[in-house]
Amino acid sequence: MGMEEAELLAFRERWKQELEKNTDKEGYFGHLSKDSSSVHQSTSFWEKQSNASQQTQPTSKEQPEYVSIAEGLLDGRSSPLLDRIEQERTRRKRAPGSDALNNTHAPPQKENKRQKLLEQFLQDLNEVNDIPFFDVELPYELALKIFRFMGRTDLGRCAQVSKSWKVLAEDEVLWHRLCVEEGFHNGASISDSPCWKSTLRDCRNTENGVKSNWKNRVGSIRHLQYELGKVLCDVSSCAGLVIAGYTSGDVRMWDTLHWDKSYLHPTHSIRDETPAPYVSHVRVNKTVATAAYENGCVDVWSTETGLEPIHRYQHLRRVHALDLSPDSPALASASGPEVRVDTPDEKGYWKSRCLVQLPKPVDGVLVVPGRRDFPLVTAWAGESVYLLDSRWKEEQEPRVLHFVYDHPVTCVDVSSCRAVLGIKSCGWGMNDGGNKIQVYSLETSQCELTVGNSAGDFTCVNLRDSPPHLLVCGNKDRRVRVFDLRTGSSVVSLYAHHMGVTTVQADDWKVVSGGGEGLVSVWEMRIGAKLWEMHNRHPVRHIRFNSSTLVTANIPDEKSPRGACITDDDLTAHRRYRGLICHYDFSMDSSTQDHVLPICRSNYIESSGYSYNIGLAVPYDILSGP
Repeated sequence: MGMEEAELLAFRERWKQELEKNTDKEGYFGHLSKDSSSVHQSTSFWEKQSNASQQTQPTSKEQPEYVSIAEGLLDGRSSPLLDRIEQERTRRKRAPGSDALNNTHAPPQKENKRQKLLEQFLQDLNEVNDIPFFDVELPYELALKIFRFMGRTDLGRCAQVSKSWKVLAEDEVLWHRLCVEEGFHNGASISDSPCWKSTLRDCRNTENGVKSNWKNRVGSIRHLQYELGKVLCDVSSCAGLVIAGYTSGDVRMWDTLHWDKSYLHPTHSIRDETPAPYVSHVRVNKTVATAAYENGCVDVWSTETGLEPIHRYQHLRRVHALDLSPDSPALASASGPEVRVDTPDEKGYWKSRCLVQLPKPVDGVLVVPGRRDFPLVTAWAGESVYLLDSRWKEEQEPRVLHFVYDHPVTCVDVSSCRAVLGIKSCGWGMNDGGNKIQVYSLETSQCELTVGNSAGDFTCVNLRDSPPHLLVCGNKDRRVRVFDLRTGSSVVSLYAHHMGVTTVQADDWKVVSGGGEGLVSVWEMRIGAKLWEMHNRHPVRHIRFNSSTLVTANIPDEKSPRGACITDDDLTAHRRYRGLICHYDFSMDSSTQDHVLPICRSNYIESSGYSYNIGLAVPYDILSGP
């Protein structure tokens, strides 16, 4: 390489540095505002300077790299193209031969390409800025419909964007919709609260507090006792109402929302029948309470109007099964092979809708939930399960939902569209793998799913009160199982009750189960851990809970225990024979220790026992001082 070529390369580098300074001084995209002819002008200027440099003598050498970096820092150079320029310099230093001469016209081409890219980028930015702000240009109602698709978290973020978005994000219509969707204040209108956003926040805080009380068993407990009722026979609860029947023939109802006591007068007390028949079954919903007796009589009361029966009818035998629809005043009872369905008409007068004779004695009946013009009843007897419509006529045959020879049905539960059956495998059927649970569609009467494979009999199943797509059941093998109806797989299996599971209920995060040994257990479903438990000497026959309350009933199997009373005419019985009804309320302030439930409480004097809230202390833990 001659002196002229070296001089030319040095001049080219100095010219590039000067061009970069001018570009940075004009701004980040300042050089793009020039006309495209500026590139050709700079190219001709470079050619003129290069020709002039060939006529001059070399007077200086290329300055070191650190000198150029220092000059750039002093000039305030901040162009993002510096890294590319430095890479290009390094590449040219490694190959300073013919490549440098061949690439004499490369910088203008690269400048043209780079200029086109930056011009396109500026054009895109200008298009973004030209988009109108939709909450200003669009009508308020249309913008509100767009915000309806957002949750509470997105609405909180949108409220921080601008003042106009804040007005939209805090509209009462949006927060009222969110409050109703999350299950708070169902049926309330938008004018019922001045600020639905704060109402939703308070409801969520209360829900989290109640959930914490459930886990830490903080709340209040009440024993619903009736001293003159002798032995407890059956218990039912719904919407804050608890009804109980006793061997003395008395029926007692409690309103746990207002704690009002009421005695329902049965028909046999009006007739002064002695001895009074035992109460075999009781049921209650929001508007109607009913009880069945050993002599086949069925009484119906209104929970709102009074204590006298509003309807009664008589079976020829003892009533073996009784059920009341939770949504409507539809009553079904079974005595022997006979099933009867009664409902009120438009004027409120009760009438018998159908009377069906099944081939075998009925084991149980259930009214399908949901409001219908004609109630639908499920009845099972032996190996068969029937669907009975109140429009049924005597010349028609009952609709068979399920029948498998030598596979008796052990438990049944129904929802508005499905029926779940616990099937026991006997004889040759035991080779199929054990007892199972079958899920039927009430519309098509076809089996949709078969789950479970257990050696023990399924004793209870709950579909009506379970979360969507979940099924919880209990078995004699001491386990509580939860199945996913979408996949047929087992979600969780809990081992607790040594004498078998008698009743069970679950929601989206917990399971409450009762056993034949008298133990009530509360479980965390997701981790399968027991939170706490309660114990009584009698089997647990009833469990019903909502978000903040729990009702349990321990019902004795022996209705006439020996030594329970002093004389045969005495109506009192010892407490250990009567049974127990417990009402738990978890909507309490967890900060007060007075509301800790006395579960398994023991002291230091007893030789054995345990306490969940025990706090060990010895005399030398607290020192009086030196």
